[in-house]
Amino acid sequence: MPHDPALVQDTRAWLTRADRDLQAAEHDMKATPPLLDDAVFHCQQAIEKALKALLAWHDVPFRKTHNLTELGEACVKIDASLQEVAKRAGPLTEYAWKFRYPGESEEPSVAETREALSVAREVYAAILARLPEGVRP
Repeated sequence: MPHDPALVQDTRAWLTRADRDLQAAEHDMKATPPLLDDAVFHCQQAIEKALKALLAWHDVPFRKTHNLTELGEACVKIDASLQEVAKRAGPLTEYAWKFRYPGESEEPSVAETREALSVAREVYAAILARLPEGVRP
């Protein structure tokens, strides 16, 4: 039975944006010097959008939030095997605002940024693995 085209389109849109955020983070890491503050922001955004894609696919409503712990917990209710990756993603919530404004914290380290990118890739891959191929960008 074919999937609802609107549901496919909505889920794919979330995944496409998540993928673009991953690409932006990777691009930021290649800059000279690397744009670490921007890279961690895009890592957080990629995770947020990937989690929202899974929720959208399962027709689970979610509020406008950057809270990866909240979104991850909602995803774990759908698929308990996401527990560990959701737990790893939660702390990246602060990258939605940390380092984004003057007077805030110093820039993240290269190691911290690489770890954020690793987690973002892991979350994106985990979500893709749980969705039908037809919704993938």
